[in-house]
Amino acid sequence: MLSEASERNKAPILEVLRTELAAAASVLEIGSGTGQHALHFAAGLPHLAWQPSDLAGNLPPLAQRILLAGVPNLRAPLALDVRDDPWPVRPVDAVFSANTLHIMAWSAVCEFFRGVGRVLQAPGVLCVYGPFRFHGRHTSPSNAEFDRWLRARDPASGVRDFAALDALARARGLALAADHAMPANNRTLVWRKVQQ
Repeated sequence: MLSEASERNKAPILEVLRTELAAAASVLEIGSGTGQHALHFAAGLPHLAWQPSDLAGNLPPLAQRILLAGVPNLRAPLALDVRDDPWPVRPVDAVFSANTLHIMAWSAVCEFFRGVGRVLQAPGVLCVYGPFRFHGRHTSPSNAEFDRWLRARDPASGVRDFAALDALARARGLALAADHAMPANNRTLVWRKVQQ
């Protein structure tokens, strides 16, 4: 089943990625889901080797969609759980993830940043799209309602606060580079790996 939200947001996200990933050659996508983003972004960014990934149980329909699409720079999807240590991937120039951090448990969010810190080469870029809180406040009433719905479904999930995410990123050698306002009260947060 295709995601209506992915269809709505793929064009504005691609515009951000055109700039933020201009210098990258390889990108790992965490939580590729239906593959709609992977197909759209790989086609729109032909200079990138796009590596989709998801939990093993989600791979069959994703792999089929990618195979049928035949996009030359789009790789077959990998089974990847952010809690794996180490991640089964080679170093990359960029990591992208959309609408994932609010559905993971906080412990998995911490593991997400651990894994990114290990696979991302300096001066690589991490782009994360989704809803976020700032200074403990939601950016809209609809995001507050969404957060309540998430927590009722799974108390370990929820819209994450930017400051907490930025602290995790900094601990892994990532510095905030941009915060792009997006449609529907979402953001694309961009961190860059600091040269050691």
